[in-house]
Amino acid sequence: MNLNLRQAIIQRMQDKDNEELQGVIQDSIDGEERVLPGLGVLFEIIWKNSEAGLQNQMVSTLKEHLA
Repeated sequence: MNLNLRQAIIQRMQDKDNEELQGVIQDSIDGEERVLPGLGVLFEIIWKNSEAGLQNQMVSTLKEHLA
């Protein structure tokens, strides 16, 4: 089976419940850099499934905290 990184991350997360998903995110925040691609994949899923208003809010939050 030939999976790319995105597919592998999605497959690993699919069977997790809300508490487990939150734990993965919490454990990844400020963690090792090797987990950043996984957070990126999770963010991509959130972004693609968010309405424009929420996307704008996320961008504003990001902009505010990058300053």
